[in-house]
Amino acid sequence: MDFRSRLDAAWRTQNSLLCVGLDPDPAKFPAHLKGRPDAVFEFCRAIVDATADLACAFKPQIAYFAAARAEDQLEALIAHIHAKHPQVPVVLDAKRGDIGATAQQYAREAFERYQADALTVNPYMGFDSVEPYLEWKDRGLIVLCRTSNPGGSDLQFLEVGAGRKLYQHVAELVATKWNPHGQAALVVGATFPQELADVRKIVGDVPLLVPGIGAQGGDVEATVKAGRTAAGSGLMISSSRAILYAGKGEDFADAARAVALATRDDVNRYRG
Repeated sequence: MDFRSRLDAAWRTQNSLLCVGLDPDPAKFPAHLKGRPDAVFEFCRAIVDATADLACAFKPQIAYFAAARAEDQLEALIAHIHAKHPQVPVVLDAKRGDIGATAQQYAREAFERYQADALTVNPYMGFDSVEPYLEWKDRGLIVLCRTSNPGGSDLQFLEVGAGRKLYQHVAELVATKWNPHGQAALVVGATFPQELADVRKIVGDVPLLVPGIGAQGGDVEATVKAGRTAAGSGLMISSSRAILYAGKGEDFADAARAVALATRDDVNRYRG
C-alpha cells in the first residue's frame, strides 16, 4: 500500500489520530539504559512496543539519532516497526529542503536507507525542492506550512497578495500543483487552531501532521475541532516528550503507554 492508504487504514483500524514522536535524548533515559551502546534503540523500541496499538503513526526525529551517532539504530528501529507493527506507518521528521541532485539523495536516504513511509520537507526553495520526492509515488511527502513555533510567523504570516498569507499559499500549492499522486500532507501546528481551520478549508481531506500538543501546550479540543475532516480523521496529532519521558524508572514504557492512552482517548472525545 502507498502512504495515504496505509494512513487511512491506521486511522480506521487503530481508532487513533495520535502520532507518537520519537525524540530520544540519552540524558533523559532511565538509569538502567545509560551507557549501553544500543540505548537509543532499546529506549525507542520499548516505547514503540508499548504504544503501537494506540498510534496512527510513529515520527522519529532524525537529529536526535544523528547527534547520538545512532543512525544505525534508527535503521534498526524502523525495521522493527515494519516487522512487528506493520499497521503503523513511519514518518521520518527531517525537514529536508534542497534542490536537484541533493534532494534526490535525501529521498534515497529517507526511503531506501531508512525505509520511511513519509518524510517532512521544507518548501522554502519552491517546487524544485519538492519534485524529486514525488518520484517515490508510494511514499508520503509532508510539507511545512504553519509551524507550531512562535517564530514561524516571521515568514509564514507574510501577506502575498489580497490579504492572503504565505502559509495559505503553501497549503494551496501542496493540495493542488504539488500533489499529482495524492501523496502530499502538511505540517500545521496545534498552537494556532484558527490557522489550522483555515488550512483545512483550503486543502479538503489532505492529511495534516499536527505537532504542538503535550509539552508545547496545544489545546486538544480546539485542535481536533479545527483540523478534523468530515469523517472525523485527517490528522496525525503528534506528541513526543510528554509520552517519552512520562516515567524515569525501569517501568518508563508503561508510563509512556498510560500517557499515550490518555492522549488518544482525549483526542477521540472530540472527533465527532
